[in-house]
Amino acid sequence: MAGLLGLMFAAFLVQIVFRYFFSFPVGWTSELTVAAWLWLVLWGSAFVLKENEEIRFDLVYSAVGWRARRVMGILAAVALVVLYGMSFPATWSYVTFMKVERSSYLHVRLDWMYSIYLLFMVALIVRYLRLLWRLVQGKDR
Repeated sequence: MAGLLGLMFAAFLVQIVFRYFFSFPVGWTSELTVAAWLWLVLWGSAFVLKENEEIRFDLVYSAVGWRARRVMGILAAVALVVLYGMSFPATWSYVTFMKVERSSYLHVRLDWMYSIYLLFMVALIVRYLRLLWRLVQGKDR
């Protein structure tokens, strides 16, 4: 993740130098920054952040007892697994269809660029199935 952030910063600096010092704006830096940001956010959410490190608005969750928290956690986990599971076939179809397109400046196939979303979906489904299992067993309070 640090490498992607460094890449974004370097591309940003290149864009500034080319635009304001050489009066020659380049588009590939913007495209690289957007792709790096996409991978940074989705990779980080899927594989780096832990469940307790995610940002949440938990006013209601914090105000109730552990049993209500457990029920809320089970409902949220079931909803996420079902919704991501239902959308996975359409997402797979769309991402694999994008192999016919390439990015404007870098000429990267868009199925490769957006494949991180498929990994993100699978990782979250697995994460929330594991969380659901722990909640049903009463191990997470």
